Amino acid sequence: MVLSLMRKHAKSWLIKFLIAIIALVFIFYFGYSFTSRRAVKVAQVNDEVITGLEFQKTYRDMLEALQRQYRDMWNDNLIRTFDLKGKAFNTLVEQKLINQEARRLGFEITEDELKQTIMNYRAFQVNNQFDVGRYRAILSRNGMKPEDFEDSMAQELLRRKLREFLLTFSPVTEKESWSHFTFASEKVQIAYILFRPESFKKSVKVTEEELASFFKQHVENYRVPEKIKVSYLELDPKDFEDKVAIDDQRIREYYEYNIESFREKERVRARHILFRLKEGAEKSEEERVRKKAESVLKQAREGEDFAELARKYSEGPTGPKGGDLGYFQRGTMVKAFEEAAFGLKKGQVSDLVRTPFGYHIIKVEDVKKARTKPLEEVREQVKKILVRNAAAELAHEKGLTLMDQMPYDVDLDAYAAEHGIKAKTSAPFSKDEPIPGVGGTAKLRESLFALEKRETSDLIEQGGKFYIFQVVERIPSFLPKLATVRKDVEGDCVSERAAAAAQKAARGFLEKVRAGGDWETLAKEQGLKPVKTGFFGRQGGVPGIGAAGELQETAFKLGAERRYPDRVFPTPRGSYVIRWEAYQPPDKEKYAKEKVRFEQMLSQAKQSNLFRRWLEALKGVAHIEVLAPEILNQPRG
Repeated sequence: MVLSLMRKHAKSWLIKFLIAIIALVFIFYFGYSFTSRRAVKVAQVNDEVITGLEFQKTYRDMLEALQRQYRDMWNDNLIRTFDLKGKAFNTLVEQKLINQEARRLGFEITEDELKQTIMNYRAFQVNNQFDVGRYRAILSRNGMKPEDFEDSMAQELLRRKLREFLLTFSPVTEKESWSHFTFASEKVQIAYILFRPESFKKSVKVTEEELASFFKQHVENYRVPEKIKVSYLELDPKDFEDKVAIDDQRIREYYEYNIESFREKERVRARHILFRLKEGAEKSEEERVRKKAESVLKQAREGEDFAELARKYSEGPTGPKGGDLGYFQRGTMVKAFEEAAFGLKKGQVSDLVRTPFGYHIIKVEDVKKARTKPLEEVREQVKKILVRNAAAELAHEKGLTLMDQMPYDVDLDAYAAEHGIKAKTSAPFSKDEPIPGVGGTAKLRESLFALEKRETSDLIEQGGKFYIFQVVERIPSFLPKLATVRKDVEGDCVSERAAAAAQKAARGFLEKVRAGGDWETLAKEQGLKPVKTGFFGRQGGVPGIGAAGELQETAFKLGAERRYPDRVFPTPRGSYVIRWEAYQPPDKEKYAKEKVRFEQMLSQAKQSNLFRRWLEALKGVAHIEVLAPEILNQPRG
C-alpha cells in the first residue's frame, strides 16, 4: 500500500515530508554504523591497506552492473550466487599490486595522458571533435560518474603501460611471427574410415551383474540435479484488452508521431534466370556461359513464358519457383542487380547482368512507387498497437499493485485467490530446463534458483507477460536407484561396449595398414568406404568429422614419410582411422601483406599472457592479509 501511495503521489508535500523523516531516521540511527564501516580496514596487501570505503565502492559498482544486466529478474540472493564480494576483493588486491609495482618501476599516468585518451574515444565525439555533453550523456546512460570512469581508465592505461614494459623483455621476433603464422595458416588433407558403434550393438549382451557393476562405476552420470517447483501469477496483457478504449484522436496522434514507420520505399517485383559463373573464371568458361545466357535472353524477348524459362534454365535457388524474387527495395540485392532491376519498367526484360554469382536475366513484373500509407489504410493496425500497449500498461500496473499489497510471508496461492486470480504451479524443473508452462531465459532460472523456499520474486516481464514467482518446493540433488534409471543405464552400457568393440576393430585395421596392408582393399573387406577430406587448418573442424582436437592436431604431425598415426581416435560417432594425404604450406605472399597486422595481434596476445603470469607471480610472493573477514563473509582464521 505504501509503495502504491508513493507512486501515485510522488510529487505531493506529504510524500516529501515522509521522505525527509525517513532520511533523518537513517542519519541518526545508521550514520555511525556507515561511518565506522568506511573506516574499517578490510585487508592489507603488502604495506597498503584496502579500506572499507574502497571495498564498498568496488562492490557497489559490480552490483549495479549486474543489476542492470538482470533488470527486473534481480534478487539479492544472486549476490551470493555470483560471489560478488569475493570478486570485488580480488579486483582490489590486483589493483593494489599493479599500483605498487608501477610505483616501484617509476610508471604513472599523467592528467594529459588520461585527458587525451578520453578525448580520442570516437564514442565521445561529434563531427570528429570531443563533445563533453555526449561524454556525460553516455556515462549517465551506463550508470557511471565521470570521476569513476576516469579512475577506471587510468587503471587500464597503467595496465597497458606495464604490459608493454613486460613485452620489451620478450619481443615478437621474425621467427616467432612466421612460426605462429605457419601454425595458423598451414593445411593438410587426410582420408579417414569410421568404425561405428551401431554396427556392433547387436553382438553386445549384458548380464545383470555387468549392469549393476556399470551403474556403480558411472552412478554420478545419473545424478538427478537440484530442482524447484514454483507457484506463479501470470498477468497476460491480452486479458486486459477488453478494458481498453481507443478514440480517434489517439489513433491520429500515434499515426502523426510515428509517420516514418508508415512510409514505404520504392519496391519492384521481379523474376530472374541465373547462369552461375564464378568471378575470375577462365575466358573459355565465361564465353560458354554467356552464349547460353544470350540464347535464353533471346527466347525471353521473343515472348516465351519467363517463369517457364526460369524453371528450365535457372541455376539459382528460385528456379523451381519460376525465378520469383517477390517484392524488394533498394539495398537488399547486389549493386549491379539492383541498378538493373530498378532501371526497368513493368514488363521489361533486362540485358545480361553480371554479378559475383554469374549472369542474370531480369524481368520486372510490378513497380510500387515510394509512398506514405494514409491513415485510413492503417487505422486498424494503429488501433491494435495502441490497444496492445495500453493493455500491457494495465497488466504491469496490476502486477505492481499486487506486489505493493503483498504481505511479507505470503502464501501466493491464497493471496491470488483473495484477488480473484488463479495461481499456477509448475512441475519441478532444474536450472538447465525451461520452466514448465512459462519457458523463460537462463537468467530467469538463475534468479529463481537463488530464491529461498517460500520467497517471492519481484514483478518480472517475460515473453510479453508479467509474472510473480514463489518457490514452493526445493528438491535436492540425489542419486537414483538402478531400477528407476534401468533403461538409460542399459542403453549406455550397451553403447559403451559397442564403442569399445568398434575401437578394437579400428585398432586391428590400423595395425594391418601400418604393416603394409592396402588401405582400400582392407576397407572393402570390412564393408567400409574411405572418405577423403578437403584441405583444413587448425581452426574450425575437420570436413566430414567436425571438432576433433587430438585427431586434428595429429594430422599435422603426419607426412609423406609417416602417413598413419600410431593410434585410433574414438569420438561419440565412433572410432576413426586416418591417413595423411597432402600438405598445403602457408602463403608467403599473404604473410607479407598481413605481417604487420599479424605481429600486432600476436604482440597483444603475448602482452596479455605475460601480464597475467606476472600478476599471478606478484600474488604468489605478496603478503595479503584479510583484516575484516566478516565483511567478506569469511570465517576468522
